[in-house]
Amino acid sequence: MNRGTVKRASVAAVGGAMLAGVAGAAFAQDQVGSGSDVDVNVAIEDIDEGVLAMSVDGTTATLVEDGSTGTVRQFTGELPTVTVTDTRAADEIPDGAFWWVEGTASSFTGDAGQDPIGAENLGWSPTLADDGSGAVAVGPDVAPALDADEAPNNVGLQGRELLAMALTSDDAIGTWEAGAELTLQVPAGTEPGNYTSTITLSLFE
Repeated sequence: MNRGTVKRASVAAVGGAMLAGVAGAAFAQDQVGSGSDVDVNVAIEDIDEGVLAMSVDGTTATLVEDGSTGTVRQFTGELPTVTVTDTRAADEIPDGAFWWVEGTASSFTGDAGQDPIGAENLGWSPTLADDGSGAVAVGPDVAPALDADEAPNNVGLQGRELLAMALTSDDAIGTWEAGAELTLQVPAGTEPGNYTSTITLSLFE
């Protein structure tokens, strides 16, 4: 061991002994001096331009069995609330502009190697918290493929399907909330297990 190593080891030993002594002693309870305050400042500037944005209140939707028959098993649930907010002034909106929200689903994949369930088997019935102005319209119902009574709208969410839309962006300034009742239908002989699909929601203008 060289002299430098010996010196560092000696310092470490002394420091350790000092810390042990401090840990074993009782700390003083009397404050020394009057203390010092630190002011924390932040400047939040006014936003010069408004924005058009979408948010979704949650990242999961759970479907539970409801309304099954001897040949078709049916599962239902709720899409998390979708909120569209437009804080733009009228002069910031392009002439003739309108916005819309659409969704598309992926196939359901099983967690144990089951055959996938196609997105055409998942449908929705959109809803809208409307203020009565008629500025925003709800999208049409899209039924699962097995629901022959709803043809030709029984295509499921395999494509891009409308959730809600503003007739004109000028008239839809503010906050809007939309949702949907989800319905999955599969043949009665579908292999049991846990399945997962992803609905991708997108805002366009």
